[in-house]
Amino acid sequence: MPQALTLYELNKEVRSVLQSTLRDSYWVQAELAEVNVNRSGHCYVEFVQKAKKGNTFVAKARGNIWANVYAFLAPYFEQQTSQRFAAGLSVLVEVEVTFHEVYGYSLNVIDIDPTYTLGDMARRRKEILDQLEADGILNDNKELSMPELPQRIAVISAPTAAGYGDFCNQLRTNPAGYVFYTKLFPAVMQGSQTEESVIQALDAIAQDVELFDVVVIIRGGGATADLASFDTYPLAASVAQYPLPVITGIGHERDDTVLDLVAHTRVKTPTAAAEYLINRVEESASLLEDLSQALVTSVQQRIQEEKMRLQQLTAALPAAYTRHQAGEERVLNRLSHRMALAVSEGVARRKHALQLWEQKIALRVPVKLQQENVKLEMLAQRIHDNSPERILARGYSITLKDGKAVRNVQELHSGDKIITRLSEGQVESKVL
Repeated sequence: MPQALTLYELNKEVRSVLQSTLRDSYWVQAELAEVNVNRSGHCYVEFVQKAKKGNTFVAKARGNIWANVYAFLAPYFEQQTSQRFAAGLSVLVEVEVTFHEVYGYSLNVIDIDPTYTLGDMARRRKEILDQLEADGILNDNKELSMPELPQRIAVISAPTAAGYGDFCNQLRTNPAGYVFYTKLFPAVMQGSQTEESVIQALDAIAQDVELFDVVVIIRGGGATADLASFDTYPLAASVAQYPLPVITGIGHERDDTVLDLVAHTRVKTPTAAAEYLINRVEESASLLEDLSQALVTSVQQRIQEEKMRLQQLTAALPAAYTRHQAGEERVLNRLSHRMALAVSEGVARRKHALQLWEQKIALRVPVKLQQENVKLEMLAQRIHDNSPERILARGYSITLKDGKAVRNVQELHSGDKIITRLSEGQVESKVL
């Protein structure tokens, strides 16, 4: 039997070889597939590396961040990147390669470089913006016209968020007393469900889109680290192509998400979003007031001008009437004279025409009578030539049956009596 090692002995040998051949630590680029923090404060992660094309894994390793390291590493990372140390991020970490006889191969994280993650986040954000521009939708929402009176507002927010309460209170207590109508479409505004939840809220608004003037997406009181949820292509594309102007108030002064960059208007906070709407209505109200005052002034001026014109016309009316009456009388006189001449000329023309017709008739009637007499004589001769007596005299005969001329032999039957008329007399016969 060959000499064998126990599993423990083999693993111990592997551990010894790794410790003696590997450096104390390595800087490793990887993506966080899983991040779990237990009650003791230890953080357990799963590092992965994906293929350049597709999402298949080409490498995977288990990682540990012990509580004493995680206690300062996580706040430091969040402060520098404004992102939580969470799954989905690309990181550059310093690790110790370890091998335990029971737990196997793992990487112990001892340090992290936040600038790498910031660079990767910026790269991803740029890729999203480039894709939106390539799709031709990057500025679609910005190009929509903001209504002059945006008073019907669809709000996407967490129902219990302090920012939502501040937004509604700001609208309700505006000094000018403008009336706003708001309807909440609840959504999750932090965590992994943010993207899907906000898109669902946008879809719900779209079902009654004609009832609203604008959409406001607000978030208040959440951690800056949660803003990464608003840096996704599906959410940005939905807002960019939305049929209503979208106002965002989801971040802080120094934070711009992809969602902010595609929205029609970006403000800092929910309160600022309310102020924007109030100012928009106030500008329109001021414009309407200015136009109203200008209209009143213009009408008053026009009335005064028309009064003066009416007075001038009233003063000039008698003389104008006299001139007009004289002018009309002259026109009537001219028309009467023209009419008398026209009637006289018309009667003369008609009389002359009648005389011409009388002459024509006197000349044409005898000729016409002679022509008609000739025609009658010709017709009489034709009738005489075609009379039955003349036809019989030429040698023809007529066969009669029951007093009617027989034209077809099929009209005769055996035993029928027929009469044959000749020029001189007639012959009675019987059909055999």
